[in-house]
Amino acid sequence: MSNTNRNKRKVWQQVGRYTSLAFLMPTSVFVGYLIGWGLDKWLGTTWIFIPGLLLGIVAGFVELIREVQKDA
Repeated sequence: MSNTNRNKRKVWQQVGRYTSLAFLMPTSVFVGYLIGWGLDKWLGTTWIFIPGLLLGIVAGFVELIREVQKDA
């Protein structure tokens, strides 16, 4: 395989990794919200979805930072 083909392949791999980051943040926030909402329904409360939402946001940022640091 030539050097140009390897560079093209590497670029497309990076595009794939960074594209997955675009889905990472909304997915983690949504999952955190769903877990909080489910606990609210199960326990009969109305406030647990907020910590679940915040936990999802934090988890998304942590994973985002981990992925970005792999390149550094």
